[in-house]
Amino acid sequence: MQCPVVEFHDIIGFSGAVAILLAYFLLQAKKMSADGLAYSVLNLVGALLILFSLTYAWNLTAVFIEIVWSGISLFGIMKWYRTTSIEKTS
Repeated sequence: MQCPVVEFHDIIGFSGAVAILLAYFLLQAKKMSADGLAYSVLNLVGALLILFSLTYAWNLTAVFIEIVWSGISLFGIMKWYRTTSIEKTS
């Protein structure tokens, strides 16, 4: 039996999945806030890494969810920046 070859894009996609799962675990363990910058950044980085891997192994449904996941993460990042800039001016 031959061992499967792990390619670069697989490692990148796996890293993205780990980033998203880590963010979720830290949220559930109350070590990270859903309103914090780190949560949204980890989710965005994870989604972008998975999207990169999907350019090598196309799956329309997975691409769709990662694009939406990235958009929601960007929304969270923008919300965090708005909140912190309002707090600084107050």
